[in-house]
Amino acid sequence: MLRHTLATLAFRLNRAVEGAPADFGTYRMGAARTPVEILAHMGDLMDWALRQADGVADWTVASPQEWGAELTRFHAALRKLDERLAAGPVHCDERRLFQGPIADALTHTGQIALLRGLHGAPARPMNYFKADI
Repeated sequence: MLRHTLATLAFRLNRAVEGAPADFGTYRMGAARTPVEILAHMGDLMDWALRQADGVADWTVASPQEWGAELTRFHAALRKLDERLAAGPVHCDERRLFQGPIADALTHTGQIALLRGLHGAPARPMNYFKADI
C-alpha cells in the first residue's frame, strides 16, 4: 500500500503541475512558500523517508533549485524510496513513514494545486478514483 501511495503521490503532483505557466514555480501568495519552495521541501521529505527506511533519522534541507530541476529531484527521490520499499525490509515503523513524510507530501501536493488555481491557471479536474495508477 505504501508503494501505491507513492505512485498516487507522483500521479497527483503531475496532474497539479501539468501545463503550468512558466512563472508558476515562483508565484507567491502573501507570506506562503512559493510552489518551487514547497516542491523542494517535498524532495527533502522523500530524501528523509529514504533515510528513515534505512534506519537513519537525520533531516536535511536542500536549497531550492529552479522549477524543472526540483521536479526532477522530487521524482528521483520518490523513485529511490519506491525501490527501497520494494527491496524491503525497512528499518522504521511503516505507519510512521506514511503518517510523516508521505502524508506531508500529499498535503503539499494539494497546496501546489491550490496555488495553481490562485495563480489563474487551475489544473484540469479529473476523477482520481478512475485513474490508472
